[in-house]
Amino acid sequence: MDATSKPHNIPPVMALYAEKHNIFQLMQSLMEALLVYQPEDPIDFMIAHLMKNNDEVPRIFVLGPPASGKTTIARWICKHLSATYLCPQELVQSMLLRRAREAMASESEDEKIPNELWVALLEERLNDMDCVKLGWVLDGFPETRKQALLLQSVGIAPRHVVVLYAPDTVLVERNLGKLLDPLTLEVYHTTFDWPIDFTVQKRLVRPEGISEQATAKRLLESHRNIPGIIQTYQESHKAINADQPCVDVFAQALNFVLSCPCSDAPFTPRVLLLGPPGCGKNLQAALLAQKYGIVNVFFGDLLREKVAANTAVGDLIKPFFESGYPVSDSIALSVLKNRLAQKDCLTYGWVLHGFPHDVDQADLFKHMGFEPNRVFFLNLPTEVAMQRISQRATDPVSGERYHTIFKPPTEEEVHRRLRRNPKDAPRKVETKADFYSRQVTGLEEYYEDGIFLNADQDPYTIFEYIESCLVKPLPVMRA
Repeated sequence: MDATSKPHNIPPVMALYAEKHNIFQLMQSLMEALLVYQPEDPIDFMIAHLMKNNDEVPRIFVLGPPASGKTTIARWICKHLSATYLCPQELVQSMLLRRAREAMASESEDEKIPNELWVALLEERLNDMDCVKLGWVLDGFPETRKQALLLQSVGIAPRHVVVLYAPDTVLVERNLGKLLDPLTLEVYHTTFDWPIDFTVQKRLVRPEGISEQATAKRLLESHRNIPGIIQTYQESHKAINADQPCVDVFAQALNFVLSCPCSDAPFTPRVLLLGPPGCGKNLQAALLAQKYGIVNVFFGDLLREKVAANTAVGDLIKPFFESGYPVSDSIALSVLKNRLAQKDCLTYGWVLHGFPHDVDQADLFKHMGFEPNRVFFLNLPTEVAMQRISQRATDPVSGERYHTIFKPPTEEEVHRRLRRNPKDAPRKVETKADFYSRQVTGLEEYYEDGIFLNADQDPYTIFEYIESCLVKPLPVMRA
């Protein structure tokens, strides 16, 4: 394919297949793995990598100073994502790891475990089937930039790095109140997290190394090391203030780890806006077209253009307009297919509104080869739609549009000559809204990945949300 001869006439089905099966991301993942591990037999290595089928599993670091809540957040994330929980202490005590005895010997002699040994333990643990298939959340490691760089050198790279922070006074207070259950190793707090079970209460002990002086020393060490770790994971970290309710910290952390990093994959927007009359589809489509250069395709205008141009297709459409009946699906789809197959739509993408009206049309549209990759449902109560549409009017002299409530004319002369479109009559608006309400449930089930929006708010707030779903990948939904 000649890269200089753009736009390329790529069949739409190719783009649909590539997006549906994440072909670009798959190739990118394979290339990254090849460059990291540099296997002698690349083909066998790629086959083994594909058979793991774990490119989307969680790979998360949870970092922060002492008493910032790392363990709690890491365990909650594991529970929510069904991932494997890992921490340095469990690595050392695991008798299934070949070099765990070596690490325990270093600890028993009050020696610092070498960084290379930490990395070897973690590398071996991550090759276990639970980590490979379910993903993992690592609590409190790496502790230094050197450890982070060593992890990178052996190919251990997290997809998300959660960094917790809080004022030192808060952290010292939290740490001094810690108590440990020696049986389950669960951490409790005298003020914030006291166990309900009386048996657990009786066996709680005070952990070693949590005096005020020891805590201050660990905080100082953490403050020295955290900036270097953040620099290592500059593109994949999020700092979260831990000086707030734990559920709020968890909500922010979960929202982050469910997000997908921005992809370099080619993306052609194919946006479908669905909603009742008056929900603002026209405005949102115009805003998207203006900012991103995608083609604004209003189905009703397409049909009217064909009739106005006196084309053969227009002659077929005209009787439907005169009788007030919907245009037949075969004619409608033919007109729509011809428009979406043009080079501007294939090159820059499109935003479609006014079609489909029901599940049958949606299914025919899909089999035509122009499946949307973002579907937005703009929900609006019927009474609000009536207020928006039935009270709007146009000045036939200036062409200016007014609204009785939101934009009334300031001059009496303009007010007298305002004209309302017969289509905006309350009865007709109510009929259209009722038709949409009967069809929307089926459409919502058909477009199961649809995004739902409250259209009864500022239009630019709605646009910002639509925009965020276009420029960033959608969150990964895991069972």
